[in-house]
Amino acid sequence: TMAQTPSAPNAVVVDAAITDNIYQLYEGTVTKIDKKTRTIFFKNNEGESKFVAGPEIKNFDQIKKGDRLNVTYELAVAIELIKTKSDGIRSKVETSSEVTSKPGEKPTRTITNTTTIIADIIAVDRPKKLVSVKGPSGKVTVVTVKNPQLLADVNVGEQVKVVYFDAMAASITTPKKK
Repeated sequence: TMAQTPSAPNAVVVDAAITDNIYQLYEGTVTKIDKKTRTIFFKNNEGESKFVAGPEIKNFDQIKKGDRLNVTYELAVAIELIKTKSDGIRSKVETSSEVTSKPGEKPTRTITNTTTIIADIIAVDRPKKLVSVKGPSGKVTVVTVKNPQLLADVNVGEQVKVVYFDAMAASITTPKKK
């Protein structure tokens, strides 16, 4: 067996696996605007739909007939194995940020949520390339590690960091003139 080297104060990232998916939730064209009720009518391949713009939708007056509405959802997950001695503290940190359009621009809004979890490694199955981790809520999750060499130096009692990002974006744009 290899001699255990004392763990350095800085955590070493052993593995960072990222999955990233972007989903198109809605795409359509503005067909009609009712300014009194702040209702916008949209049309796409699936038919017509309407949306009532609440007070949080800034620059409502910038929306014109023929504008495009685009709503997307993005999800990314990053997993890092951190080489630190476990201090027994499992944590969960959630942050959220919002970006909206500037005055005079077409309305846009993006909400991003980030959740970072520090979990304990409770089991390592090297032949099957599996690591079992216990998060702050006590829930156990089994993670598959793509590169088996990364498991050679991972042991029960160490910690793993999992970061989830998700973003919802909605924007109204004027189609480019051909």
